[in-house]
Amino acid sequence: MPSDLNQKIYVAGHRGMVGSAIARNLQAKGYKNIITRTHAELDLTNQQAVKTFFETEMPDQVYLAAAKVGGIHANNTFPAEFIYDNLMVQNNVIHQAFVNGVRKLLFLGSSCIYPRLALQPMSEDALLTGKLEPTNEPYAIAKIAGIKMCESYNRQYGASHGVDYRSVMPTNLYGPGDNYHPENSHVIPALIRRFHEAKLANAPEVIIWGTGTPRREFLYVDDMAAASIFVMGLDKKTYDSQTQPMQSHVNVGFGSDVTIEEVAQAISKAVGYQGKISFDPTKPDGAPRKWMDSARLNQLGWKALKDLEAGLELAYVDFCTHNQSLVKL
Repeated sequence: MPSDLNQKIYVAGHRGMVGSAIARNLQAKGYKNIITRTHAELDLTNQQAVKTFFETEMPDQVYLAAAKVGGIHANNTFPAEFIYDNLMVQNNVIHQAFVNGVRKLLFLGSSCIYPRLALQPMSEDALLTGKLEPTNEPYAIAKIAGIKMCESYNRQYGASHGVDYRSVMPTNLYGPGDNYHPENSHVIPALIRRFHEAKLANAPEVIIWGTGTPRREFLYVDDMAAASIFVMGLDKKTYDSQTQPMQSHVNVGFGSDVTIEEVAQAISKAVGYQGKISFDPTKPDGAPRKWMDSARLNQLGWKALKDLEAGLELAYVDFCTHNQSLVKL
């Protein structure tokens, strides 16, 4: 067995959609020493607890997928929690990783770090060039801080300590392990649940927030996990060839986007709902378009594999499998 498969790898947030996909993909690749902790076992907002964990476990690599996430409603309703929890988690994990000799760390950000009216597709260079989308600004600021924290530790400790902390910015993700909360989830899981419930109730119509015209890019979560492991596996010279010293993050996207109306129709088809789809223009749309420029990652040799139609079918199967209380209301 290659020695790198024996590395001790800590996946923070392994119960979340992205973290579970990363752990699943690492196991499939033969990694045998994956460390995880539930929130009950380790509160990542607790500085002392995180310090003790790193001093005890001494991981070789860290995938920082732990975060407080949610859709427009959740971000609007709980802005204090979104900025506080995310800042505390990433500050504690990144700093203790450094203190305890972790040289390789991957921080997972979000496409919301880019300005609301950024040129499309959004390139890595768009960071900090304009105003953020107001509905999720606290979350976005926390994620920007995480990127800059990784860059700062690289800048100060890269040469002297071999620190190599990287950041990936995924587009909108969906798939196994998603959050299907009726109010606090993202657009795809929220609509999967709504269309499923409408199908069971034989509802004649499903009304969706906004105009349906904003465009979004969606990436199946196992593709995101594969991209994360791919980025971590690149040698520093190769990775640095597509990044800049003070802008060392890379985008991870599918490569094309669709309107909210189009994704609603695709979800309706995957679920088997036959009723009418309407939109409520009195509700917020969010950013008019969010499409990532993933050219840097593509040039490094990675591309997404799962298209939206196939991914939605798998997501709906996962929803039905893991939400038995909702399958037959």
